[in-house]
Amino acid sequence: MFYYIIALFVIALDQLTKWLIVKNFELGESVKVIEDFLYITSHRNRGAAWGILQGQMWFFYVITVIVIIGIIYYIQKAAKGKMLLGISLGLMLGGAIGNFIDRVYRKEVVDFINTYIFGYDFPVFNIADSALVIGVGMLMIQMLLEEREAKKEKTYGENGTHHS
Repeated sequence: MFYYIIALFVIALDQLTKWLIVKNFELGESVKVIEDFLYITSHRNRGAAWGILQGQMWFFYVITVIVIIGIIYYIQKAAKGKMLLGISLGLMLGGAIGNFIDRVYRKEVVDFINTYIFGYDFPVFNIADSALVIGVGMLMIQMLLEEREAKKEKTYGENGTHHS
């Protein structure tokens, strides 16, 4: 249940911030938060990351439904007793649903976090995107930890003695 609460929190925060941007900013309007690093910029995206696959809404609907079903399945089957895995899946679920809501109701995704990293103008993103990226990063850490544990068990066995 905890992992679904994380997803609901991400969805609520994502939709609230997008609503605030749509309500208070003109498209293209930008406000400096930290000069040469962070701006709030009203932007819309009809595609995926970096604007790829523009206008392919049917594709995003199908893929997102499949991803959401898969994440829920893994929360139910694999996350029991694995906090890091569960949190990562909750973040990914919330992020996927947050952007899905935009695609269904707005036919585009509202983006507004505009960063410049070492002078590079990174593509504008939102809370849902952030949750997805953090969730995937945490999932990768979980997988590395499980791989390390499996190697350790293979090397030392379950009773702790070394096997060659």
